[in-house]
Parts: sequence; structure tokens; C-alpha cells
Amino acid sequence: MDLSGKKILVGDDSILARKQLIDTIKGCSEGASFVEAKNGQEAVELFKAENPDVCFLDIVMPVMDGVSAVKEIIGANKQALIIIVSSVGTQSMLKAAIDAGAKDFIQKPIEKEQVEHVLDAHLGG
Repeated sequence: MDLSGKKILVGDDSILARKQLIDTIKGCSEGASFVEAKNGQEAVELFKAENPDVCFLDIVMPVMDGVSAVKEIIGANKQALIIIVSSVGTQSMLKAAIDAGAKDFIQKPIEKEQVEHVLDAHLGG
């Protein structure tokens, strides 16, 4: 998939999780640029400054959790494309994030097929 000119924000408190997601996206697409945030507050600030095409957010993060970050980002841009990346055990928070305006989710551990499907569904064609 050609993502030339697309900017992707990846927000996760784990540097390993951020790297894994970025590497997975690079493995199924080309041309995107990436911005990284290590907590929800930083994700909101970077979203406002960088205006990415898509934002991948973890739910459980320090300073500001993913649900609160979704609310703030959607408050700033109702058209924001936010994909939640969460692990098992965060179902109620996942529902809250979707209710707040997140458009989709990917279950951890991340699988290439999930990432390809979400990118194709929201950015493809």
C-alpha cells in the first residue's frame, strides 16, 4: 500500500511497542512518515501540531490515558482518524474510546494482517 505523503502518529508508553507498530506498518506499506508520543498528553500535543492522517493510540499510558487523549483529539478535530491499540483486559476502556470517537482498534500482540486490514479500510483507495 502506498502511503506516500501520509503522516502517522503512534502513541504508546512502550518504546518497544511503538517500534513494533512502526516496523509492522513499514512492512505492509511505503512512504509514510512517523511521529511518536510516549504518553497521551504528548499524543494530543503532537496531533495538534502535526495534524497526522492517522493516529494509533494505546489505552493505558501515563500522564493522560488513551480514552482521555481520544476525547481531546476529537474535540480539536472531529474528523480525526484514531485507531486504538490495546491488549486483552481493557474491553471497557476500549468501548469508552470507541464511544469517544476512535474509529477502529487493533488487538495486542500486533499482527501484520490486522494492521494491513485497518490501514486498507481507512486509508486505502
